[in-house]
Amino acid sequence: QVHLVESGGGLAQAGGSLRVSCVATGRVFSRYAMGWYRQAPGKEREFVATINWSGAGTYYADAVKGRFTISRDNDANTVYLGMHMLKPEDTAVYYCATENRQYGLGSDMVTDYWGQGTQVTVSS
Repeated sequence: QVHLVESGGGLAQAGGSLRVSCVATGRVFSRYAMGWYRQAPGKEREFVATINWSGAGTYYADAVKGRFTISRDNDANTVYLGMHMLKPEDTAVYYCATENRQYGLGSDMVTDYWGQGTQVTVSS
């Protein structure tokens, strides 16, 4: 059984930074692309960023490009999302997810497993 556990969310002021992490267990982490998604109150879940299995390929939503950085440590089975220049509109629950096939590019990721989410709140 695959488990994803996010951590590191919290409260930040506009213009500040946070980093969220996601530890994956239950499969060979290094073979799967990973992604971050978010859901704000009253809105649908949306794509934030993905990273391919090796870490060489990353993809970002336009809303976060240049401010957020996705990275991974395959030895630690962990994917990270560094968030800088935060805005109040970044307030959401952030979820990590895995791709449903091995060695995917991450550019058009189809997800299978999800974490429980971690809350990020940005005050103005």
